[in-house]
Amino acid sequence: MLTTRDHEYQDIRDAVRDLCASFPPDYHRRIDEKLAYPEEFVDALTKAGWLAALIPEAYGGSGLGLTEASVIMEEINRSGGNSGACHGQMYNMNTLIRHGSEGQRQRYLPKIATGELRLQSMAVTEPTAGTDTTKIKTTAVRKGDRYVINGQKVWISRVQHSDLMILLARTTPLDQVKKKSEGMSIFIVDIREATGKGMTVQPISNMVNHETNELFFDDLEIPVENLIGEEGQGFKYILTGLNAERALIAAECIGDGYWFIDKVSAYAKERTVFGRPIGQNQGVQFPIAESFIEVEAANLMRFEACRLYDVGQPCGTQANMAKLLAAKASWEAANACIQFHGGFGFAAEYDVERKFRETRLYQVAPISTNLILSYVAEHVLGLPRSF
Repeated sequence: MLTTRDHEYQDIRDAVRDLCASFPPDYHRRIDEKLAYPEEFVDALTKAGWLAALIPEAYGGSGLGLTEASVIMEEINRSGGNSGACHGQMYNMNTLIRHGSEGQRQRYLPKIATGELRLQSMAVTEPTAGTDTTKIKTTAVRKGDRYVINGQKVWISRVQHSDLMILLARTTPLDQVKKKSEGMSIFIVDIREATGKGMTVQPISNMVNHETNELFFDDLEIPVENLIGEEGQGFKYILTGLNAERALIAAECIGDGYWFIDKVSAYAKERTVFGRPIGQNQGVQFPIAESFIEVEAANLMRFEACRLYDVGQPCGTQANMAKLLAAKASWEAANACIQFHGGFGFAAEYDVERKFRETRLYQVAPISTNLILSYVAEHVLGLPRSF
């Protein structure tokens, strides 16, 4: 299936597709069945330089933009894989690149580019705060040349397969700041040094093979030099990563959407019932066609969000809208795909049920569709704040 933007970034698309072809559906199926992490796949992406796409050339990366990074993520999902195993490195990267010190960039980026270090994890969400990030309770108190961390995080993915983590914590109590978005800071945490020495990792079993965890901090000490940027400005900095995350997740959903549409279109042409291919029936055609239209439209918004991000323009609205449109489109495509496969859609060997579960996540995370609607209502349409 040729889409409206397939001709763009063709060299990247071809190269990523070739790499993904070495990891056929049965590979991802086995990983999913074992609830394992696709180490070989992530290592292959790293060695090929794809996970260093956003790292400037001066630090050993490719120096590409978010647009190119989104194409990489799209093609992984479009090829039947799951970018959830590695997308954290993409959207965490720009927080460090844009707001880290030169010393931090020199220390970490070259090793991330070669794969010696993985920066796959970001710890923001908490059990009692959820998406109300300004209400986080994890604290970081400076004591001499160290910060002492106490608190709890939840839904923190890839901790067990990452070396470094971006952590958001309050350095000034909420009741002592003028704006609730002030007084939070971000830090780089060495996961190997922290685990068992003030940080406890508790895995969370869930419906998707998405390695995620609850974290507990009990007087975890980290060096002052691990503070990124200025103390108290962490919320502003973290938005750099969150806008990138939403645009990249949109691209992954678009990849999923195209995968579902390709899969169900091929099946509808071949599957014969009552003496005719089921794809000849408009009741089958129309949901597939509508899904394709919605994926194509979401694709355009994804590229607009990435374009604005890459030129340093505000893109929160576009990144949020791209994520909502793409998540909705991929979910509708998933529903059509599993519906028209009938019972075969639930059989693991067809991969539909696995991808169905994976793409459903993005109605909820990394930000729910309802919060995106609230954001647009308030910040774009000027409606009264609802919460």
